[in-house]
Amino acid sequence: MPRSGPARMSCTGYGLLLAFGLAHPAWSDDMARGRALFETCTACHSRAPEQVGMAGPNLASLNGRLVGSDRDFDYSPALRSARAQGAVWDGPRLAAFLADPEEMFPGLWMSSPGVRSVEDRTALAAYLMSPEP
Repeated sequence: MPRSGPARMSCTGYGLLLAFGLAHPAWSDDMARGRALFETCTACHSRAPEQVGMAGPNLASLNGRLVGSDRDFDYSPALRSARAQGAVWDGPRLAAFLADPEEMFPGLWMSSPGVRSVEDRTALAAYLMSPEP
């Protein structure tokens, strides 16, 4: 039987906490870890709303945003299709995307292989779903 509790919480469970804005005991640790993990993404992405023209879309205000909706970015057909279908970024969707971006959106132009560690995905999703730092 799997252990329960915050250390074993699934991405989906944690995503629900994020979606409803509920506090979690390890929230500040996850946020710091997520911020550190995001550093590897800053070669292509930013969370600063005014920063445009990067290799990847701006990730400011990602929580609740329509997939593929950064007006200053030219998305792949896969993400334009997701936008047309009304897909919205939330904790569970982002955690699944971070696990395997190409599986979620075949034909995606992003070259990331995904984040292997569940704990790292959870922390990175928590950081990206949070209001801007």
